[in-house]
Amino acid sequence: MKLLQKKHGTPEAWPGKCHFFTYYNPLFTLEADSLHKFFPKGQNKSSLVGNLAKYLDRVMLNLPTGNGNGCRKEQLDLHKKVMDVCNNPVMAAPQRRWDRPGEQLLLFTLLGLWGVAAGQIRYSIPEELGKGSFVGNITKDLGIQPEALAQRGVRIVSRGRTQLFSLNPRSGSLVTAGRIDREELCAQSAPCLVSFNILMEDKLNLFPVEVEILDVNDNAPRFLREELEVKILENSAPSSRFLLMEVYDPDVGMNSLQRFKLSSNSHFSVDVQSQAQGSKYPELVLEHALDREVEATYHLVLIAMDGGDPVRSSTAQILVTVLDANDNAPVFTQTTYRVNVPENLPVGTPVLSVNATDQDEGIYAEVTYSFGKISPIFLLNALTGEISVSATLDYEECSFYELDVEARDQPGLQDRAKVLITILDVNDNEPEVVITSGSRAIAENAPPGTVVALFQIYDRDSGLNGQVTCSISRNLPFELERSVDNYYRLVTNSVLDREQVSLYNITVTATDKGTPPLSTEKLIYLGVADTNDNPPVFSHSSYSVYVPENNPRGTSIFSLKAVDPDSEENAQVTYSLAKETLRGAPLSSYLSINPNTGVLYALCSFDYEEFRDLHLLVTASDRGNPPLSSNVSLNLFILDQNDNAPEILYPAPPTDGSTGVELAPRSAEPGYLVTKVVAVDKDSGQNAWLSYRLLKASEPGLFVVGLHTGEVRTARALLDRDALKQSLVVAVQDHGQPPLSATVTLTIAVADSIPDVLADLGSLEPPNNPDASDLTLYLVVAVAAVSCIFLAFVIVLLVFRLRRWYKSSLLKVPSEGFSSVPTSHFVGVEGVQAFLQTYSHEVSLTADSRKSHIIFPQPNYAHTLISHEGCEKREPLLIQEDSSFCKEENSSVQDAALCSEPAERQLGHGG
Repeated sequence: MKLLQKKHGTPEAWPGKCHFFTYYNPLFTLEADSLHKFFPKGQNKSSLVGNLAKYLDRVMLNLPTGNGNGCRKEQLDLHKKVMDVCNNPVMAAPQRRWDRPGEQLLLFTLLGLWGVAAGQIRYSIPEELGKGSFVGNITKDLGIQPEALAQRGVRIVSRGRTQLFSLNPRSGSLVTAGRIDREELCAQSAPCLVSFNILMEDKLNLFPVEVEILDVNDNAPRFLREELEVKILENSAPSSRFLLMEVYDPDVGMNSLQRFKLSSNSHFSVDVQSQAQGSKYPELVLEHALDREVEATYHLVLIAMDGGDPVRSSTAQILVTVLDANDNAPVFTQTTYRVNVPENLPVGTPVLSVNATDQDEGIYAEVTYSFGKISPIFLLNALTGEISVSATLDYEECSFYELDVEARDQPGLQDRAKVLITILDVNDNEPEVVITSGSRAIAENAPPGTVVALFQIYDRDSGLNGQVTCSISRNLPFELERSVDNYYRLVTNSVLDREQVSLYNITVTATDKGTPPLSTEKLIYLGVADTNDNPPVFSHSSYSVYVPENNPRGTSIFSLKAVDPDSEENAQVTYSLAKETLRGAPLSSYLSINPNTGVLYALCSFDYEEFRDLHLLVTASDRGNPPLSSNVSLNLFILDQNDNAPEILYPAPPTDGSTGVELAPRSAEPGYLVTKVVAVDKDSGQNAWLSYRLLKASEPGLFVVGLHTGEVRTARALLDRDALKQSLVVAVQDHGQPPLSATVTLTIAVADSIPDVLADLGSLEPPNNPDASDLTLYLVVAVAAVSCIFLAFVIVLLVFRLRRWYKSSLLKVPSEGFSSVPTSHFVGVEGVQAFLQTYSHEVSLTADSRKSHIIFPQPNYAHTLISHEGCEKREPLLIQEDSSFCKEENSSVQDAALCSEPAERQLGHGG
């Protein structure tokens, strides 16, 4: 208290900060001297504070631990005794009351917190506190830290009224949400209790809280009328009572209307009467007999005062008129009328009739009826005294009415009676289902017992009409659990599967026990949130795709589809190819797949001749967490297309525009194998089946070509008239659709001996280009040398064979000039013919001698298919027809022998 005094000054600045004294109540005794300065001089302040502290300690030690009326009674007794101690006039000459807000808040807070100590979350606060005023340390009472309010979702749950309190997330305190007016909240009810629940969202636990709003003397008594005229017969007997106007004070307890004071006079006094509900009203009492002739009127002032601190009051003017003698006043047949009516009584229905009689005669016996206070619910017939219903009755709003009825005759004499109307409850309210907390969706992998929703069942009726049972359909995987304060929990009782049921429409039925019973239904929509528990599934375990070769790049060749029964991201399927390699290159360089649609694209043009099939793995993955996937094998088969024309291996096509030459002896018989055209086709099947045919011949009928073998044979014997040079065009064609073909041009030289061929070569003319003449001369010399070497070799071989078989004459060298005839196979005479068929001599000459070349003799198997590799190592001997070579008319064997040595070196290099 010293610290508070030093920091905040006088106790007026203490509200909201004095509550901690509850936990350290001995400080009241130790710090008694610190309060001296706040009391007027002359009072025994130490005794006051000391007695107060001792009494509080004793009460705290003896407080009951239950939640029943004992705790409540002890609190009220404590409050009364504390107020008695504070207002005890014996303690000092000038009476002092605790009128400072800090002191009042201290007492109220002490009383409220003792309720918490008794085992129930209960607080007491005075009314008219400002917004944000401290009510209680809710976090301490709940056993949590202030920062856990937001983490655990702690919030206030109340029903049917404006939120009066809120939670301070920083201090963890329960504070007021605005100014609280007890009279507006509870009217004349005492005590004024506000009940609500504290909800912890994380575990859906409820804690009931009750706050008592204590009355503060903030309202003065108020007369319904500020002026009143009372007519009294002059022959009225002393002690006669006359009802005055009603006084209304919305406060309760000591703060409500307590007493009346009448202005000084010699004939009247005022007396206070109380109604059954505790309200008080004044009556004017005649103390001495009146004499109209002495004094006809009296002007009185009536003061109404409450018992608050400070005292509040209001005044009213009363005019007393003394009437001439009217000996009898109206008298009711009963002083109190009682009646019970159901709440569903229609408007306009009579409830009862009151009756008053007057023993006088004439106008003095005419009685009229009126309410002492106008009622908005009931209507009184002024002439008959019949009371009827003027508005709808509602037991839930008010179950009891007390009416004051006056009977007055014409001169003004009156009598008063009470009418007590009790409203009987009727089962006219359906139960209400209020969803307090819940979710719109629940995960399908939620375990049984998971709380889905928290709701309250409420019925405004009472008794059996207000008892409610709650149920849901039995064929659902849910059940209800009873909680506190008519709260129910909706929990799961089995495992959910979204793929079977994705949405539940749960109908909660609340039925009361009235007659007839009323019920209401509340529909709760609960979606089942998907979890990734299903992998994508392909419709087949494997797929086979057939793609023609030479497909355009980027063409879609196939589409895969995988289905995932999950939803949203868990059902979004992406496709990918396994990371594999094909011929050292990644598979992604050949194929790609659209990750969203599953369409397979060819990134290159497939070639059946490179590879014929492809085996790959396609993976379908969803986008769940963690993702699930499945694989499927895809077999890709390349279909052959006729995209390769036949390739001629022999004779190899020239690369520089020259023409190949083959040699046929003039002595060849029909069917003689001159050469063989060898071709292959890279395609397969019928696309690779080849057929040969003679497309063009310089002399038709001289040669034929095998349809399937490609062998070029003589069709008849060669004649002297046949030209030395024969040109054939052979076509090779496959059986594809459409068929493809290739052609080769064969030049066949017809001669019986090598000298004949060489003589024909002499007719070749030199090229017209003078710049190339020297090179051509060197080339001709080289050809001559080669010819000489070959001739020498033939002679040696001929000699060797002559020794074994027979002797023959020496070869004769003709003196004729050479013609421009290319040679291939030199056919020797007679005995060397078979040998000459085994070897070939090829020469290639062009008009530009710089491009000419020589290939020396190599074996030639006329009846054997020459391999592609062997053909690549040989080039045909080409001779330009306009070349001239060996202009000398005579050459000898010796000249050929002289040229043999360099030719052998060239032979070794070329072979």
